[in-house]
Amino acid sequence: MSRKVFVSGVGMIPFTKPSATAPYDEMGAAATRMALTDAGISYNDIEQAYVGYVYGDSTSGQKALYKVGMTGIPVFNVNNNCSTGSTALFLARQAIASGALDCALVLGFEQMTPGALGSIFQDRPSPFDAFDKVTDKLVGMPQIPLALRYFGGAGLSHMQKYGTPLSAFAKIRAKASRHAANNPLAVFRQVVTPEDVLNSTEIWPGVLTKLMACPPTCGAAAAVLVSENFARAHGLSAAVYIAAQAMTTDTPATFESDDMMRVVGYDMSREAAAKVYQEAGIGPDDLDVVELHDCFAQNELITYEALGLCQEGGAEKFINDGDNTYGGKVVTNPSGGLLSKGHPLGATGLAQCFELTHQLRGSAGARQVAGAKVGLQHNLGLGGACVVTMYRAA
Repeated sequence: MSRKVFVSGVGMIPFTKPSATAPYDEMGAAATRMALTDAGISYNDIEQAYVGYVYGDSTSGQKALYKVGMTGIPVFNVNNNCSTGSTALFLARQAIASGALDCALVLGFEQMTPGALGSIFQDRPSPFDAFDKVTDKLVGMPQIPLALRYFGGAGLSHMQKYGTPLSAFAKIRAKASRHAANNPLAVFRQVVTPEDVLNSTEIWPGVLTKLMACPPTCGAAAAVLVSENFARAHGLSAAVYIAAQAMTTDTPATFESDDMMRVVGYDMSREAAAKVYQEAGIGPDDLDVVELHDCFAQNELITYEALGLCQEGGAEKFINDGDNTYGGKVVTNPSGGLLSKGHPLGATGLAQCFELTHQLRGSAGARQVAGAKVGLQHNLGLGGACVVTMYRAA
């Protein structure tokens, strides 16, 4: 992994509610064209493509990309739950860094339906069987959809360990809405207050309200990754590069620790972040901007600690001091995050890449983090996988 990998182009379409979406292939093609235009190359220059989606038939990636070009290149379809987009990014970066190729397209899209997430195939073992078993033991609440049980339970674990009040999660959701108000691509741009969040429909009394959960969303985003030699030879942007990247999966502690925070990937996040900091030689105190996986306000809070943005048990103070927003220690989710920008599963990792690339270019408009030079991306998928990526301005 000796070659530097640059993010030469990015593209993203506005995220929408399921009722307002275009078909996945049209969304994917549109985001791809935007990324190619941003990079200043044609589809003929792409050597390989990595396409991520969760809810779709095999070779949906080809269906979307054939609308852009049919050049006979390898197209890899990737599915790793909510970390799908960043898993595709990981594979493309790895291929370029290793010298296997010089120019790759990474695309993520999702065409979702309204309502809570659930399993599609009911005639075979679920990949969540072990997760459900430990969740049944630790929190019960079988009447609540699985994702809400997992992340609500993780929030409850933090509340019980550290005395964290429900209002801390409400403040995170309100912060997300303020950031999204400046993002024309976000699905929800209405500003809400912590009181609005606390007064929204109770899903789990005292633990979780409706506004603390991200909505089902449709959308697509893409990135063009290139080697330094390719960028130089073609006169492409070399303003942003991937300084370090790590991917982790579960260990036995996920199921043996009797801790819902670990069930939802706290250990994976912490380990991936530690590897990235070590590889880059840059720690959390050097970060300017972070896009992290806030599928629930509860997960954003525990991820502050997993990524080392604050000490364990210090998330409430981190929030109350305003260290998670403009003028604080590190701006988290300037895009509005999954909570307000939306969470089309396969597109999320590439949408985070899109945001951080613009932040480090200095082209994020009204949501620009002043002087941003170092950005961190965190994308989590239960089942499980976590990808953490550090970007730097060249």
